[in-house]
Amino acid sequence: MTAPARTLDVRRSRSGGLPGWFAANSSGNTATVIERGFKVIRNQNWIIIVSGFFEPVFYLLSMGLGLGALVGTVAGPGGAPISYAAFIAPALLATSAMNGAIYDSTWNVFFKLRFAKLYEGMLATSLGPFDVAAGEIFMALFRGFLYALGFMGVITAMGLVTSWWALAMVPVALLIALGFASLGMAITSYFSTFQQMDWINIALLPMFMFSSTLFPITVFPQAVQWFIMALPLWHGVELMRQLSVGHFEASTWVHLGYFLVMSVLGVAFTTRRLRSLFLR
Repeated sequence: MTAPARTLDVRRSRSGGLPGWFAANSSGNTATVIERGFKVIRNQNWIIIVSGFFEPVFYLLSMGLGLGALVGTVAGPGGAPISYAAFIAPALLATSAMNGAIYDSTWNVFFKLRFAKLYEGMLATSLGPFDVAAGEIFMALFRGFLYALGFMGVITAMGLVTSWWALAMVPVALLIALGFASLGMAITSYFSTFQQMDWINIALLPMFMFSSTLFPITVFPQAVQWFIMALPLWHGVELMRQLSVGHFEASTWVHLGYFLVMSVLGVAFTTRRLRSLFLR
């Protein structure tokens, strides 16, 4: 019996006899991957994680307060006028969750995958591809959660939160982070050079600029608006804005459903990709 086959047998036994896809891809020991991730953060990466928190705060201070003094009020969810700072704050919270998850699930994953060969070693044990994918995505979620929680405290202190529904912005930020983390890890598994990793920034920057983060998408032609509304960040921004003022529409469920589907497909795709790479 080959080594991959033995590992798969051990995996099935540790998964408690669960049938089907989960039993074939998990040993039920995702906590081991998560434990390793926290040890790495404690010993090496905490400064990098903390530094990423300040980007949306600087955007809020410069654009929301600086430019906001010139802009005045804008139309918020439902058409009610809100300050420009209150308009962009929820968008920056969604962006913060996206950035925290993406950076952790792309550059970190790329190094572990192509240089440290960490996943290859993990999958030579009883760990399954779902364990590795879920553990890495959880760590990306943790980073997104820290950014969302910290930024939520900032906008609350600035008086930009006007509804108790805004408390739901933190768990929703986790959902946004989950969608981007699972997708980011799946895409990164196809990259083999640092030059290819630059494509991620090339995609993220325009999406940040045009997904109604700093100005409404109504300034664009209708065809461009439809393209923007297909992007994940736009759904995250709109959902956060609705929560920030407690205004809900039928589109609220569309935004939530978008990220639920994105998350499920991303985790399944990442698991399948790791399996095809290392358990042939």
